[in-house]
Amino acid sequence: MAEKDADVQKIRDLIKIMKENDLVKIDIQHGDDRISLRRAEPPHPGPVGNPIIASLPGLMAPVGAPDAAPAATAVRDDLLEIKSPIVGTFYEAPSPDSDPYVEIGAHVDAQTVVCIVEAMKVMNEIKAEISGTIVEKRVANGQAVEYGQVLFKVKPE
Repeated sequence: MAEKDADVQKIRDLIKIMKENDLVKIDIQHGDDRISLRRAEPPHPGPVGNPIIASLPGLMAPVGAPDAAPAATAVRDDLLEIKSPIVGTFYEAPSPDSDPYVEIGAHVDAQTVVCIVEAMKVMNEIKAEISGTIVEKRVANGQAVEYGQVLFKVKPE
């Protein structure tokens, strides 16, 4: 169990490195083990900076272009977006026989849990991080989601 926890922590460290360096992709191979992490590409093409190489002891990881915006951002139609902060599987409720966390028309605030994204068998509660009313759900229950993918659209207060 301790080895599994250490592996999960290493992956979390890699995700942190990706976020800190605006990395889109990391591929690592160590012996027979291989890990590939990829975030959603930026929605608007922009200038690409110099490539960055992130390294951990004994591991090298090539990288891609800078990534997109934070978890909740304004869009031109005056709606805010709640985006997935991680790659995983979207679940609208804590269990199959439970009611969804939020539905269209529900009021949310920064601390409201709106869904779960499962990544590597870890259930991650996703909070709205904004205040307003849910006006659109952009993913289906059980759907795979990418980093930065829009989950909900919210009309701000």
